[in-house]
Amino acid sequence: MIDLDPLLQQLSLEEKVSLLTGRDFWSLPAIPRIGLRSLVMSDGPVGVRGTGYTPDDPSVALPSPTALAATWDVALARRAGRLLGQESRRKGVHLLLGPTVNLHRTPLGGRHFECYSEDPLLTGEIAVGFVEGVQQHHVGTTVKHLVGNDFETDRMTVDVRIPERALRELYLAPFERVAAAGGWGVMSAYNGVNGAPMATNGRIQDEILKREWGFDGVVVSDWRAARDTVASALGGLDIAMPAMDNPWGTALVEAVRSGAVGEDVIDDKVRRVLLLAARTGALEVRSETPDLPLDEDGDDVAHDVAVGSFVLARNVDSALPLEPAELTRVAVIGALATDARVLGGGSAQVTPRHVISPLDGLRHDLPGVDVAYAIGADPRPFLPAAQGPDWAPFRFVIHDHDVPVETATIRWLGDPPGGLDVAGITTLELRTELTPEVAGEHLLAVSGFGAFELIVGAEKLYEGSLHPPGTGRADLLLHPREQRFAVTLEAGVPVPVLLRQTFEAGAAHSVSTTLGHRAPGPDEEGLITEAVELAARSDVAVVVVGTTEQVESEGFDRTSLALPGRQDELVSRVAAANPRTIVVVNAGSPVLLPWSEEVAAVLLTWFPGQEAGAALADVLLGVAEPGGRLPTTWPRSEKDCPVLDVKPADGTLGYDEGIFIGYRGWLRQAADPLFAFGHGQGYTDWSYDHLAYSGSEVRVTVTNTGWRTGREVVQVYLSPGADTPATSPAPDGSPVERPERWLAGFGTVDAEPGESVTVTIPIPERAFQVWNDGWQTVPGAYTVIAAHALDDPRRSVEITV
Repeated sequence: MIDLDPLLQQLSLEEKVSLLTGRDFWSLPAIPRIGLRSLVMSDGPVGVRGTGYTPDDPSVALPSPTALAATWDVALARRAGRLLGQESRRKGVHLLLGPTVNLHRTPLGGRHFECYSEDPLLTGEIAVGFVEGVQQHHVGTTVKHLVGNDFETDRMTVDVRIPERALRELYLAPFERVAAAGGWGVMSAYNGVNGAPMATNGRIQDEILKREWGFDGVVVSDWRAARDTVASALGGLDIAMPAMDNPWGTALVEAVRSGAVGEDVIDDKVRRVLLLAARTGALEVRSETPDLPLDEDGDDVAHDVAVGSFVLARNVDSALPLEPAELTRVAVIGALATDARVLGGGSAQVTPRHVISPLDGLRHDLPGVDVAYAIGADPRPFLPAAQGPDWAPFRFVIHDHDVPVETATIRWLGDPPGGLDVAGITTLELRTELTPEVAGEHLLAVSGFGAFELIVGAEKLYEGSLHPPGTGRADLLLHPREQRFAVTLEAGVPVPVLLRQTFEAGAAHSVSTTLGHRAPGPDEEGLITEAVELAARSDVAVVVVGTTEQVESEGFDRTSLALPGRQDELVSRVAAANPRTIVVVNAGSPVLLPWSEEVAAVLLTWFPGQEAGAALADVLLGVAEPGGRLPTTWPRSEKDCPVLDVKPADGTLGYDEGIFIGYRGWLRQAADPLFAFGHGQGYTDWSYDHLAYSGSEVRVTVTNTGWRTGREVVQVYLSPGADTPATSPAPDGSPVERPERWLAGFGTVDAEPGESVTVTIPIPERAFQVWNDGWQTVPGAYTVIAAHALDDPRRSVEITV
């Protein structure tokens, strides 16, 4: 154990408080005389963005966290964590702001894709693997958002009312699991819980997290979530971020001197910060644990997570895998087949070095096949970023700093490029030239936030602000707007294009600018007709559908589970034209699939990261097996969902369903979902041959009865035994209702054809407990079920506890 008190005693009160207060957008100050360097933080659920805009240093983009949970593979989660720990080291980051372990309480949650699962055990185990992997590189994690940030509507101010049992058994459970595994950080949520904003919620952050669980790490505020100097200091918060609008600093120093906050409270926070610095190498006194080699290949990890996450939800008559030798023409249809949606919107966004689209992946892997493309239906409400052979290279110019960029999108949150001072930035320009291949009316667009000028040739098409005056910074960042302009151009005649953005002083720490373009072409009906005609003359049609950044993102919840635009119509019409229609669903969370029984196969690919198209081609062509199982239930209709509401009333939202979210809620009602929790098919079959329970673990023997090597996720559920009532008594004698079944453990196996494998799955004591003013083991009879999915039990055994 490192003795940090000698360092603490060297610090003045002002220095102590400075270590708890963001010095800028992403870091804490250094104090060189005690050997302390600046602690640097970065967003990082799927990749490490770093502290600013660095187009010369792109980030690896892994599949979305929901995809990682769909692998049900803790070892793979650990490997993903090691990669991001390695990326953090490369980018000089000490503290990664993730993972997100809020639960999938409702499928309308806008940040659903950034969270793992509807189940606390699956969420906790995947999170532990990820955290352990990151921290092996001496990089901290902040598991977030503690707690109740399970939706986005009014998230800055809403007070979430969570019953104590649900709070303990569901929402706090993943945080408790990570704390027990040695996580080094937690991020506090914006919202309140049961009457107290989380930044000031001493019961949860201090009494439960730090004292009851023994958490020795730091609690970091979400950005600008700390709003009250004394209450947040006394409420268990350790670090208030960022520097802007920070209530600590001088105000906290004065609160200590006035006696409103004890200096011992400050000292505890500083010890935690110094311990984090020691663990991450920002303090000269650090642990002797050797550094891991930086040998993870980002492309390989991204590819393996994507393949392992893809869920084959439907596969009629073994439509998949495809046999390349039998193909002469493949129709690839959908705007998202070329403009791949590989990550969700908001703070999870990074810019990878490359993105392999579904079309590019299939064309690469089918060199002798005519892989033809049609848009079909375009769900994007904003024009896509300008790119392609019509466009000259893009140059991003900020004052005298000139940066070539790959696309007509510029985004950063934090430091500008080239070490420029935010305060001195007043303009940026995106310069390029458009030489149309097709004459006619082209659409150009400006999207993002701020004040812009768009000049095409000698004509100024736009000058103004996309948002009304007074729009808050968070709304600007998370709710970009677009303006479109029609321009008639001649084929082959180059036209210079200039997009200029202007800033108020000090506002350039948040930038989002896109120059959009669409060439002349068919209208919506014409696009669908083209796609149907292509499908009719092809051996197989692969239709890629999904959501957009304006549908799934941080900052707002979904208003519908339906796919945007005319994508449902497109699928049905293509399927009518070609019975071998394979639908690839490129969405981070559940969407409605009204055509699911009309198509030959449905493959759910989440937001699949930078290797999207390569992984997709491998799975479609049988090079790899789709390894995913659903981490959340997919409904047939919205009205069937046991929990849907994300709209607070009078500033509060009650979790009145208690513990009955996700599959726990589905099991209580008559309606069946479209695809149950844990569902997913592979390219082989499995028999479950033996099940034995030995007190703290389950041993399950399975055999691969198919024709090729495969992977199986063995899921273990508990259910009250036939002679045991579904309720247990609380201390006051009242009944405590339990779910019909609940996940108690899981494990993965790989086997050759005909091979039998036995997997041992630990069953924690907590699986038999309920919260009744403390954890209470419920004695009696239980059924232990080994299952392929929640709705596909294979073996069971009765036990008594």
